[in-house]
Amino acid sequence: MHNSDALALTATLLAAAGDLTQRIHEGVVARGFGDVRPAHGFAFARLAPSGATVTDLAAHLGVTKQAASQLVDEIVRKGYAERRPHPGDARARLIVLTERGWACTRAAEEAAAEVVRAWADVLGESEVRLLAQRLGRLPVEGPIRPAW
Repeated sequence: MHNSDALALTATLLAAAGDLTQRIHEGVVARGFGDVRPAHGFAFARLAPSGATVTDLAAHLGVTKQAASQLVDEIVRKGYAERRPHPGDARARLIVLTERGWACTRAAEEAAAEVVRAWADVLGESEVRLLAQRLGRLPVEGPIRPAW
C-alpha cells in the first residue's frame, strides 16, 4: 500500500470514528440526556458493569487522576453515578452507575445501533458484518479514549 493510500485510509477511519461518536452523542441527547458529553460516555463504558475507582477511570481515559476525579464529581452531581465503599480496598471508593447512568448507557446503545443500521443501508448488512469481523482482527491496544 502506498503512503498516500494509507493516509487516505487513516483519514477515513478517523472520520468514521468521529462521526460515530457525534451521532451517538446526538442520539443520547435526543433521548433526553442533554447534560452529557461524549467523554461521559467513555467513562460510562468503563464504569459498566461493575464500577471502577478514579484511578481505574483515569487510566482508561488517559487522563490524570485529578481530571478523572473532576469528571466523577460531575457525573455524580448529575445523578449518573454514585460513590460506594470499595469491597476490596477500604481506602478506595468504587464509582458505579446509577439507574440514570444505565438508562443513558442504553440510550447510547440504541443510538449506536441506529448508526450501524444506516451503514448497512449503504453497504449492506453482510458487508457491515464483514467490516466488523475484519476490524476486530486488528491488533489495537488499550481502551477507546475520548479526544479531549
